[in-house]
Amino acid sequence: MEALLAQPRGFCAGVDRAIEIVERALETFGRPVYVRHEIVHNEHVVGALRDKGAVFVDELDEVPDGAVVIFSAHGVSRAVRDEAGQRELRVFDATCPLVTKVHVEVAKMRREGREVIMIGHAGHPEVEGTMGQVGDGIHLVESAADVARLDVTDPQQLAFVTQTTLSVDDCRDVIAALKARFPAIAEPKKQDICYATQNRQDAVKFMAPQCDLVLVIGSPTSSNSNRLREVAEKMGREARMIGSAAELDPAWLVGKRSIGVTAGASAPERLVEDLLARLRELGVERVRALPGVEEHMTFPLPKGLARPAAGA
Repeated sequence: MEALLAQPRGFCAGVDRAIEIVERALETFGRPVYVRHEIVHNEHVVGALRDKGAVFVDELDEVPDGAVVIFSAHGVSRAVRDEAGQRELRVFDATCPLVTKVHVEVAKMRREGREVIMIGHAGHPEVEGTMGQVGDGIHLVESAADVARLDVTDPQQLAFVTQTTLSVDDCRDVIAALKARFPAIAEPKKQDICYATQNRQDAVKFMAPQCDLVLVIGSPTSSNSNRLREVAEKMGREARMIGSAAELDPAWLVGKRSIGVTAGASAPERLVEDLLARLRELGVERVRALPGVEEHMTFPLPKGLARPAAGA
């Protein structure tokens, strides 16, 4: 057997930034630092930060007055921001800048008098945060079938945005349905699905035809990790999503000659290394890294936590 390693995989710039915000806040202010919701959707990352002194809460009423609180990478509604401001909490915002871009789009579209259609998954924190940027006039659709059931005020005054971690192909189908039903619908100047989501899905599309089995490292709550598994399955490949090497079932490898390995944008590289070590124990003789996009994106940290200047 051989293992093929997708490129790119694992952490994206938004996840790197979110984790660094929590770590720097702990260094600067000491423990505890409060984080609203999981900073990113990975239990290993959350566990490591909890060990360092981060306290993860569901709502701000669990945060003591005067405490440091961090908003997760998925973003929050305006109501949450307002509550933090009223309580004078010291807030550091780890919202991915690409999610913030969608928040800005939604607010602008509503100011222009348009109703907004959001393509996304109900209940996902990013969706809740984005839809919470406005008080009304926003609708959620998950599929082309949902588009047929939409009830809007004025078909001539519509716009759409998307969750950043969707399947590019599935999103394309929903957009096509929206444009077919509402030809005048406005769209973002640049697609909302983030560069990292796109790159990781493209890497799986390149890798999957060369594999008998695709293993995706990611948490069940991670949207982008679930989409990677779905991409491989839609290409006719057996695909499994696992949280770590401990979840690998040796029976999955029986009769397989080529095992593809990738990781969602919130999964640390050490989990990939652990999985490759386990695969070697189970008979994989060679690991071959595939060519792919090299990512060099970085995002600035919030004021008060900025990295020191070079040479300082």
